[in-house]
Amino acid sequence: MANSLFKNFKKDFPASIIVFLVAVPLCLGIAVASDAPALSGIIAGIIGGILVGSLSNSPLGVSGPAAGLATIVATSISDLGGGIKGFEIFLVAIIIGGIIQLTLGLLKGGIVGYYFPNSIINGMLAGIGVTIFMKQIPQAFGLIDEYASGGLMNVFQNLDKTVLGALIICSVSVFILFLWERPFMKKNKIFNLIQGPLIVVALGILLNQFFISYMPSIALVDIEYLVNLPVTENISELKGFMAFPNFADALTNPKVYVTGGVVALVASLETLLCLEATDKLDPDKRISDPNKELKAQGIGNIVSGLIGGLPVTQVIVRSSANIQSGGTSKLSAILHGFLILFSLILFPSLLNKLPIASLAAILFVVGYKLASPSKFKSMYQKGWRQFIPFLATVSLIYLTDMLVGIGIGLALAIFIILYNNFRTPYFWKPEDQKAGEPIVLRLSENVTFLNKAAMLKTLKSIPNGASVVIDATNNVRIDDDVKEIIEDFEGACSKRDISLDVKGFEDIQPEDSDKVYQEAVSKDFFKEEV
Repeated sequence: MANSLFKNFKKDFPASIIVFLVAVPLCLGIAVASDAPALSGIIAGIIGGILVGSLSNSPLGVSGPAAGLATIVATSISDLGGGIKGFEIFLVAIIIGGIIQLTLGLLKGGIVGYYFPNSIINGMLAGIGVTIFMKQIPQAFGLIDEYASGGLMNVFQNLDKTVLGALIICSVSVFILFLWERPFMKKNKIFNLIQGPLIVVALGILLNQFFISYMPSIALVDIEYLVNLPVTENISELKGFMAFPNFADALTNPKVYVTGGVVALVASLETLLCLEATDKLDPDKRISDPNKELKAQGIGNIVSGLIGGLPVTQVIVRSSANIQSGGTSKLSAILHGFLILFSLILFPSLLNKLPIASLAAILFVVGYKLASPSKFKSMYQKGWRQFIPFLATVSLIYLTDMLVGIGIGLALAIFIILYNNFRTPYFWKPEDQKAGEPIVLRLSENVTFLNKAAMLKTLKSIPNGASVVIDATNNVRIDDDVKEIIEDFEGACSKRDISLDVKGFEDIQPEDSDKVYQEAVSKDFFKEEV
């Protein structure tokens, strides 16, 4: 097992460095956005990498604190008392959430992720890509504080505040990253071994050191422009920065249990969606077990809550960065967790020299690949039934947040499915009907009460004296409501001089149609799973 894990070490290790460099600022930023201690984000990153990475069977997924939970965390901490006290109580909610996730995994509840259509999965990827891309624009120009907020228009209005050093570093880095993707570069083995993002990180540090020495007017020296890690000397000192759960006040507070349930629900949904999205991005198209992933995430959240970390989920930003950087197995996720841990003790000063503009360049490319124009074109070519939920998901994730975007996108997809179901309870095209031939209505596999109006309208439109065949041989489920409409039509046929032949209903009765339908679905599901 150990040998198989390390067989692609030369690819996984460089990828782990890039994921680590992308993850560290995100861990810190999410902690700040969550009104939690900065170290809690780092702890979640370590847990997500080492523990969840080891337990998960997702080959390329990377876990850690998620931006999608930041608002929920901040609100919960405030509701539970605020400050460090509220955070310590909230840690118990994380543990409860982890226990729920673990239980859900043991009960094989991970299949819920299979019920999200591809348009929503692709929309989530593209929406996150757009969000990532747009959020890097202020960093590319070196804009901070109020100049970086207020949307893209505010950024353009403050271009006179541009820090030239950041713009140069980011521009050169983006150029290198796109150059690295050219076919002539990939033909050279050395460029396959040394990943472009790794060159960008090294170049960013060297360029800024050059500016400091020879062009101090454009150098990035303020802490806002650089990676900022807590500086500790050893593990014992690190413990002094950690918070621990307050069970005494938490276990008697009903809000803690509700919060734990919310954390479990949101973290599980985000993980399952990211899991499927990551599998779709996997060049080898491997399929991960969602139940094992839920169990791994549950254990990760239990441990994270016990030692003062934020909630953990699988995160598409880090996962996609892992894939784009050449990662091939879960070793890269595990190693990135160890790198986060070692960085706190061994070389925080070196990492603190890395310009944020270099990371912005890496995220620019990650965001572009997730939301490439070709993806929009592909979804458009699939038709409006795929494109509308996709576009709604993309837009709302960018304009609001991921959960709102996914929720409304999914609602649209379900509405379209119901609309199609309403219109197509059978297969028959009146325009193809030839004179003198019988009208054949072939019922679809599942005919529900939603099809009543369409069925009634069609049967009423059949001209007197026609010859009609209602073929239910392929049907596995039909609601009593629809069958009654057919029976009423059968009773009226003699008065309308209609010749009616009904096939297949003797095999499927209303009372056992649900059973037959469930058996058919189960067989298809297990066949698909194998």
